[in-house]
Amino acid sequence: MKTITYVTGNWAKVASAKQALDPLGYEINNIKLDTIEIQSDDVEEVSKYSAKWASEKLKCSVLTNDSGLFVEALNGFPGTYTRYVEETIGEDGLLKLLEGIENRKAYFKEVLAYCEYGKEPVIFSNITNGTITKEKHGEYGWSWDFVFMPDGETQTLGCFPDDERWKFWSQAAYKRLAEYLDEKENQNN
Repeated sequence: MKTITYVTGNWAKVASAKQALDPLGYEINNIKLDTIEIQSDDVEEVSKYSAKWASEKLKCSVLTNDSGLFVEALNGFPGTYTRYVEETIGEDGLLKLLEGIENRKAYFKEVLAYCEYGKEPVIFSNITNGTITKEKHGEYGWSWDFVFMPDGETQTLGCFPDDERWKFWSQAAYKRLAEYLDEKENQNN
């Protein structure tokens, strides 16, 4: 099995990566390291910067991940500021901002950045589309899970236990990462 060093302290991100990459022959080696997170409106730039910084610090190839919740009626807010918004106004504050607004379309964008030591990062993105409900529902998960309803569903993510909730998140970026790494390995052999 090939190993990927995933720099994150988020157990859910590690679990998601393992679920996607283990069957493709990749083992996840998790390292918790507080990376520098630049202020940018672009999730891709934030993820790339973190990956490059972590790769230089650890002197090895790394994988980082940054994500954001983008609400159409709020011009993409909170976007890259999702964690800050979660820690300050939370889902109750987001619901308050959307009071009286009919357009509840939203999506989560997850950006994986893979960086080989001494090189520039390569990125792979996932998008999970859905809507923001008018009130919180559910007993599982955390934060946005109680107000985010994936397209095609009638319940929020918070209504599904961990082992079911994962199926709603796109795994395409992890698969593209594995294909990229396999292709690089084949070119080197």
